[in-house]
Amino acid sequence: MPFRTWGVVLSAVLLGGCFGVNTSQAPIATTYPISEQQRMQAAHHWEVLAEHEADEILAKRDLWGKPLYVEEHEQETAFSRGFRSLLTSELVEQGAIVRTQSDGAAHVSFDVQVITHEDRGFMRPPQGALTTLAAGIAVATIPFNHWTEPALGLIPAAALADTFSGSWSTTGQQEVIITTQVSQHDTLRYSSSNMYYINAGDSDHYGASDTGDSAGLPLSSDW
Repeated sequence: MPFRTWGVVLSAVLLGGCFGVNTSQAPIATTYPISEQQRMQAAHHWEVLAEHEADEILAKRDLWGKPLYVEEHEQETAFSRGFRSLLTSELVEQGAIVRTQSDGAAHVSFDVQVITHEDRGFMRPPQGALTTLAAGIAVATIPFNHWTEPALGLIPAAALADTFSGSWSTTGQQEVIITTQVSQHDTLRYSSSNMYYINAGDSDHYGASDTGDSAGLPLSSDW
């Protein structure tokens, strides 16, 4: 290799090392390790959450044998009505003592908050999406060289898409935080929060405004 070429390579290496020097004027943006968050978009998903919460509530030893009362939400919405009914049914089905009056019972309540993100920046595509797309394009070119009918090349590509597309979902701009709690004598006995993506048009199901306010909390401009 000529001396001049070696000089260019060595200079590139040295310059590359300069980027590792801790001289940034501001913190460098990075990302969290890859994680998953489910999308809630059907009444069945409310039932799944209700079943999970009933399991966790009845697993708490200090709640064994204690009567429970599932509170009505301050602001009735499609979700609050549905989730309260589903949670009550799950508790009864699993053997809990559920009272219709609050006297002497531990109170089961839930809070809902809708969060709307105005600007989420760059969101990478689902894992494997680019590989699948590239594979589909590559396979689609095969019939031009080997098959007599070009349209047949779309079959393998469609099969690849069908294999992976069922597990893909857009992240969206809206999320919901649902917190379920059990309290007795001014003491929290149980608290659980779950986060989900929701469809943009479904925020009214949860009774919260797009400003991120919790459902059931009235807003006023009066001082």
